[in-house]
Amino acid sequence: MKKPTAVFVPGLRDHVPDHWQSLLQARMPGSICVPRLGKENLALHTWVQALDATIRSVGGPVVLVAHSAGVMMVVNWALAHIGPVRAALLAAPPDFAAGLPAGYPSREALAQNGWMPVPRVPLPFRSIVVGSTNDPLASLERAAAFAQDWGSELCIAGAVGHLNPAAGFGEWPQAIELLRKLGLEVEPAAAAA
Repeated sequence: MKKPTAVFVPGLRDHVPDHWQSLLQARMPGSICVPRLGKENLALHTWVQALDATIRSVGGPVVLVAHSAGVMMVVNWALAHIGPVRAALLAAPPDFAAGLPAGYPSREALAQNGWMPVPRVPLPFRSIVVGSTNDPLASLERAAAFAQDWGSELCIAGAVGHLNPAAGFGEWPQAIELLRKLGLEVEPAAAAA
């Protein structure tokens, strides 16, 4: 059986080199990232098309590694596409319906660009939703509800904020353990170049 390729699905914010997704991608030869389209481009269908094109470019099985709005891209992709996705790590899904803090798109802008309502149906592949006890973009209860609706395993990561550099992540060692559960291997940090 062919080993899956990691496909990283970032959120809407600008690329940050010290984000855990960027650091992990550097340690996973052959992995790829959905092109960043810029946080000004809020059209969900454009992001979903970019995700679909990236998945299809692999030519084999994939495991999706999504963060924040990237989680919502994955669940919206799964509604309309069939592809070689074996599993997904869905870290820190935002609660668009509750509204996001200042500096993020408004609830109205997200709705106008197709992000709401959030799909609440089981995903057709194995998935792990990672929730935080102090994420400013979603309560743990909301993350748990998403996990239940999507048929996902719930991982409570503790008080890790939104799992981004602003919350101190950078390196996120737990991600390696979760990715192994989903069939991916990460090279040791010393081997990454």
